[in-house]
Amino acid sequence: MEVLGIDIGGSAIKGAIVNIQTGQFVGEKYRIETSQPAPITEIVETVKKIVEHFNWKGKIGCGFPAVVQNGVVKTASNIDKQFIGVNVNELFSKATGCEVNVINDADAAGFAELMFGVVQHFQGLAIFLTVGTGIGSAIFNKGILTPNSELGQIYMKNGLKAEKYTSDAVRKKDNIDWSDWGMRFNEYLNYIDKLFYPELIIIGGGTSKRFDKFQKELTLKTPVIPAKLLNDAGIIGAALV
Repeated sequence: MEVLGIDIGGSAIKGAIVNIQTGQFVGEKYRIETSQPAPITEIVETVKKIVEHFNWKGKIGCGFPAVVQNGVVKTASNIDKQFIGVNVNELFSKATGCEVNVINDADAAGFAELMFGVVQHFQGLAIFLTVGTGIGSAIFNKGILTPNSELGQIYMKNGLKAEKYTSDAVRKKDNIDWSDWGMRFNEYLNYIDKLFYPELIIIGGGTSKRFDKFQKELTLKTPVIPAKLLNDAGIIGAALV
């Protein structure tokens, strides 16, 4: 079975047709950059463009950068705050003419890793982090996902939210080299480690492709590894769900 997976990020929206039996793309993915934060109308029009690009008429799974409960958006850290309270299942379904199911983007990416990636056979407590425009998270215990964890929103000792201190967007904005950024990220991971005592931490999102640039700065005893599916996990997981 094939499903169109769409990953809505803080700076771009991308999609691909996914074979949900194998977790593989059917053809190339398609990406459109958006403004930051993009208003509701721009997000809706961009999602429509993704659907039209693939001439898609079937089911759509969509990862969204917010807490989403039963299709309703509850938070807005890196998106238009007017999304709060909106039923995005209904919004995107009406706009595209397709059945759309929306979940938190990090949960989608984490679910892909659970089904086809490094968490597939892991039965301990694992924390999956997507590091890009913001920081998203997914928590797994014995192979079961706990949704909408939002660990990028916790406050660090310096009074800043984690994603305002050590996201990839902050690294780029402040022109921080990988070594210095890695030390910041290490602070965050040690904080997470002390809060949850996970047995494994997985790094996903755009930063996962650069894991070798900051790996040496990580001092945790807990294993920290890059995601197997890298930055495609969000699309794959959205389609699977």
